[in-house]
Amino acid sequence: MFRFANSNILFLLFIIPLLYAWFTLYRRGQKKRISEFGEPRLISVLMPGFSGAKVLLKFSIIMVAVALLIIALARPQYGSKLREVKQKGIELIIALDVSNSMRATDIAPSRLERSKQAVSSLIGRMADDQVGLIVFAGDAYTQLPITSDYSTAKLFISNVNTEMVSRQGTAIGKAISLGMNSFTQNEKTSKAMVIISDGENHEGDAVEMAKNAAEKGIKIFTIGIGSGEGSLIPDKSGRGFVTDKQGNPVTSRMDPDMLVSIANAGGGKYFSASVTNVGLNDLYNELKKLEKALIQKQTYSEYEDQFTFIVFAALVLLLLDILVLERKNKWFGNFKLFTEL
Repeated sequence: MFRFANSNILFLLFIIPLLYAWFTLYRRGQKKRISEFGEPRLISVLMPGFSGAKVLLKFSIIMVAVALLIIALARPQYGSKLREVKQKGIELIIALDVSNSMRATDIAPSRLERSKQAVSSLIGRMADDQVGLIVFAGDAYTQLPITSDYSTAKLFISNVNTEMVSRQGTAIGKAISLGMNSFTQNEKTSKAMVIISDGENHEGDAVEMAKNAAEKGIKIFTIGIGSGEGSLIPDKSGRGFVTDKQGNPVTSRMDPDMLVSIANAGGGKYFSASVTNVGLNDLYNELKKLEKALIQKQTYSEYEDQFTFIVFAALVLLLLDILVLERKNKWFGNFKLFTEL
């Protein structure tokens, strides 16, 4: 498997076309200045050894050498062997409510955005655990199967929005059912689900599903996001608010009772989010108490740097640039390798 250890360095390659553009403009200006003294063909007689082609060649050699050095700085590597890496961790499924009420702003900047920030922060504190993501409203869907690729997980979380599930509602039972089927078959690994919701407009048999999950060794933790006072729900356009059938603005309030019942039935705990605290530290401490089991994964373990040959090629080009002269000399004057201007 091939990779660059410092791939961000490769952005410097954009300098090459910019330098070529500058060189082209410089050469045009140079020719224009020469033409002001007279006919170019006559002036070339006064510069019998000058070769514009050699100037272009020397510049091109330097640019290729610079490009090779940039690639070398990016540290190209090749991994030749796969090996099993054993690590201790847990399996965690995060179920995130994406119903319209999650657009309410009683938890700034909104319930959903604050939840996404908390989830991303939680994943950032993980080391050897595996994580998956489910989104739900009136239905539940797997957004990300369980994985140890935290970068991918954060990317998926950043793209979560209330448009992902068209059917409205808060079907926590469906999310728990889907979550139970999303874990691996490794019975030795501790498994947990974190449900983040405002608990409003709850439907289904969530408490019963939480009991079933607990019987299978899956702990259910819940986080109530929102406030008792509630707030209006911005509409999809962002210029108004959601209204009821009579045209009155709808106030969404967080309903903790069902979330508490689900956590109790699932053998976990309920955490209440506030403007300043999403209960992340308390949740993380609870997850740390879960017994960690061995998790195996395949990884390319022997990456070898391949930049040595690239640096050597760049040095050869720089040496060649020194040897290539812009003017002819007595040693190479009889060789007609370049067309004179």
